[in-house]
Amino acid sequence: MNLSELPLASWARRLAPSAIQDMLQNITKPGVYSLALGLPAAELFPKEGMGEAAARVLAEQSGALQYSATLQPLREHIVAMMAKRGVRCSPQQVFLTTGAQQGMNLLARLMLEPGQTVMLEDRVYSGFQQVLDPFQAKRLAVRRDSRTGLDLDGMEAVLKAGERPAFLYTMSDGHNPLGTSLSVAERERLVKLARDYRMPIIEDDAYGFLHYEDTVVPPLRALDEQWVYYVGSFSKILAPALRVGWVVVPEPMVFRLATVKESSDIDTATFTQRIILSFLDSGRLEGHLERLRREYRLRRDTLLGALEKHMPKGATWTRPSSGMFVWAELPEGSDTTALLSRALETEKVAFLPGQAFSVQGGRSAAHCMRLNFSNCEPARIEEAVARLGRVLAAGS
Repeated sequence: MNLSELPLASWARRLAPSAIQDMLQNITKPGVYSLALGLPAAELFPKEGMGEAAARVLAEQSGALQYSATLQPLREHIVAMMAKRGVRCSPQQVFLTTGAQQGMNLLARLMLEPGQTVMLEDRVYSGFQQVLDPFQAKRLAVRRDSRTGLDLDGMEAVLKAGERPAFLYTMSDGHNPLGTSLSVAERERLVKLARDYRMPIIEDDAYGFLHYEDTVVPPLRALDEQWVYYVGSFSKILAPALRVGWVVVPEPMVFRLATVKESSDIDTATFTQRIILSFLDSGRLEGHLERLRREYRLRRDTLLGALEKHMPKGATWTRPSSGMFVWAELPEGSDTTALLSRALETEKVAFLPGQAFSVQGGRSAAHCMRLNFSNCEPARIEEAVARLGRVLAAGS
């Protein structure tokens, strides 16, 4: 049976593998130095603490492997974590999800009518575009530049002209793919626009706890409880395989989220919820986060130093204050998709072309690339960038 004979919905027939899915095939090949995927460092997972937590749960909680409601004490821990991000909320406003990706999906399902418009940045996390596909949503792209920030003037002009998107999706810290963070002034104006035009914001803060500078700016959710729906995750700060995230929303929305979630997976991995709760009860989180920040700061600085040595004249790149990514821009006219093929073939080095993050396949980021610094140890980062530099030099 071929694809045309399958009983698929029209949107499903148009599905194609993402650039990230394609990349998985390449980085597993022997000898590839990868700056491509946004993977946390496996050697930094708190394996000992998680192992002890799992053992305690199995030994002390007879219902640990049974269906159960989400855990109130875990929501209380998240409230305390959010307070350290500058956000005030109650356990009744916290809803647990199967990772941040499900949180975004559930919010979209609640707020988005088929064919409705969604506002998002022109360089955007590709997984969010996949969330929109079943709704056949219209994408209204607003410019987010690695140097000048979010085009709030353009956004306001569109809203003043009468456009009313179902919501805006954005990342205020550690932007994926740009690696940038919004300034205080940008955050304040963006939230004011949301209030003035009654436009909900889905704030993806998957990287907000991974900050590397002395000054830490609170997320958008700290500025507004009604119009900002916050999405967080333990994937980047503990381990992705736990599959536990959360959203912070107005309390009346929680019941509806629970109803929608029940139709997809009944409840959230309550065994791993219990493991996370036991780990948090042990008081190890802050020490673990400090270790992550220290090591990722070193890897970020290693990547930035290597780019200074090996990138060609005319190239620019961001200096992230949080997150896992650096966004590099080659001179206009460069094609990083073609460059990737050469890089893999000649030097066995991988990155993600900027094209993978363009809204609906636009070409504005064809000369750009996203580089990850969290997954490789410093020596491998140095070697990967040296290899990339040789590819660029050979093509000039």
